Amino acid sequence: MFTGLIEEIGKVEAVTKSTKSARITIKADTVLQGVKLGDSISTNGVCLTVTSFNSNSFIVDVMAETMRSSNLHKLSKGEDVNLERALKASDRLGGHIVSGHIDGIGRVNNYEQEDNAVWITIAANTEILKYVVHKGSIAIDGVSLTVAYVDDTELKVSIIPHTKEKTTLLYKRIGDQVNLECDVIGKYIEKLLGAKDQTTAKKTIDLNFLSENGFA
Repeated sequence: MFTGLIEEIGKVEAVTKSTKSARITIKADTVLQGVKLGDSISTNGVCLTVTSFNSNSFIVDVMAETMRSSNLHKLSKGEDVNLERALKASDRLGGHIVSGHIDGIGRVNNYEQEDNAVWITIAANTEILKYVVHKGSIAIDGVSLTVAYVDDTELKVSIIPHTKEKTTLLYKRIGDQVNLECDVIGKYIEKLLGAKDQTTAKKTIDLNFLSENGFA
């Protein structure tokens, strides 16, 4: 579990790809403090497991499903990535609850400067946008942000200078992919309501119903 508050920007040292998966080496500093084998580190918002590390880098294995559903398949040597260690139970939850399980990929559509902030417009499909609400939270490449605008085709966030300096969000070019993770609460509510509707439907199909409809 993560907060979406990026701890540092790491740099990709190597990407070794197989047919569908990859092994990625990332140079880092802060996130390596106290690291252990098997620890989780959010990399551009994707929860990855540390399989090896030394004093200045760590290695993760990325499975085929993760490569398909995130922008990690686009990574190459020398690129910067947003990094965050898993949340400690004793930490302040300054962002929002981020699982590191990406819902899908969006694309950067526009940047617009407004005084000290920068508006970022992200295009996404309806399967993602249906979970996005105005003034709600979303993680973009692992960064916890507040949704300032959303419609059927895109969402907008506004970032302050601190976020600009501490993340890779403004390194992206128009058309570049970003990982999107919606607030998990909406997905749970949808699942529970769907299960309730199915249960209700099953209960109404009884002998009286069948008799009334000519089946008994």
